[in-house]
Amino acid sequence: MKQAAVLSMAAALPHSFGQDNSAKKRKIHKGIMYETIRLKGPVQERFEKCKEAGFEGVEAMSHMNQDEVLKARDTTGLKVPSVCCKTHWDKPLSSPDAAVRDAGLKGLEQALRDANKYGARSVLFVPGVVNKEISYADCYQRSQEGIRKVLPLAAELKVKIAIENVWNNFLLSPLEAARYIDEFNSPWIGWHFDVGNIIIYGWPEQWIRTLNKRIVTLHIKEFSREKSRQQGLGKGFEVEFLKGSNDWPKVMAALDEIGFDGWGIAEQEGADSAEGLKKLAREMTTIFSS
Repeated sequence: MKQAAVLSMAAALPHSFGQDNSAKKRKIHKGIMYETIRLKGPVQERFEKCKEAGFEGVEAMSHMNQDEVLKARDTTGLKVPSVCCKTHWDKPLSSPDAAVRDAGLKGLEQALRDANKYGARSVLFVPGVVNKEISYADCYQRSQEGIRKVLPLAAELKVKIAIENVWNNFLLSPLEAARYIDEFNSPWIGWHFDVGNIIIYGWPEQWIRTLNKRIVTLHIKEFSREKSRQQGLGKGFEVEFLKGSNDWPKVMAALDEIGFDGWGIAEQEGADSAEGLKKLAREMTTIFSS
C-alpha cells in the first residue's frame, strides 16, 4: 500500500522533478515562412540556404510555381508543412462585394490544391477583416458562409484550413476563436496560432490552452509590449527572438499540456542572410527546449 501511494505521488509531481524533463521529449518541427526569407535568388537557392541553416521545412506561399517548389523540396529534403494563402488580404471573404468574395474563395481553393501537391497538412488563412465599412457581424457571417463552400474540397484533398489570428479586428478572444472553429463541425478546419500576434490581445499560453487541439500549426514570432508602447504598435515586432515579451517557457509548457505535435514556423525578421537564417534556427532551438 505504501509503495502504491509513493508511486501515485510521484506521478503527480511536476515534470521538472527527478529525471523527467518534458522539454527533452518535446518534438516541434522547425520551419520558416517563405515570405520572410529576404535572400535574393530563386526558390531552389532559398530552400538550400534554409536547409544549411538547420530548418526542417519551409511554409510556401500559394500561387507559386509548383514545379519550382517541388524540385526545391525534393532536392533539399525539406518539407512543406503549410501553405499561406496569398489572396486573403486583397480578396477577403468579409468584403461586401460578392465578386471580391468569389475571388477570395478561388484563392483559397488554389492554396488548398498547392498544399495537396506539396504534401502540406494545412493552409494558413485569414478569414476576413473588420473595419469602418465591414461590421463584425457581417465578417463573421460572410467568412463562415464562404469557408463552408470550400470545406468539401479541403476534405477531398485532405488539407486543413487553418485560421490565423492577425491584426484584423476579428476573433479577439480565445473563447470566441474556439467557438468560431467549432461551429463548422468539421475536422478540416482548425487554427494557425501566431504566438507574437496575440500579445496585444492577451497571453499566448492562455490562448493555447483554450484553443487546445484546434491548433494545427504555429507561427513563432517575437513581440515587445514595451517597444510598442514607446515607439508605436508595429515597432513591437522589431525585436529579436528571446528579447521580447513572450514567456517562452510558459508557452512551451502550455503546448506540452495540450499535447501539441507539429510545426513551429518562424515569421521573424532576420532572414536576410545565411548567417541570419542560422541565428534564427539556433534561437528557435532554444525556444523549443525552454
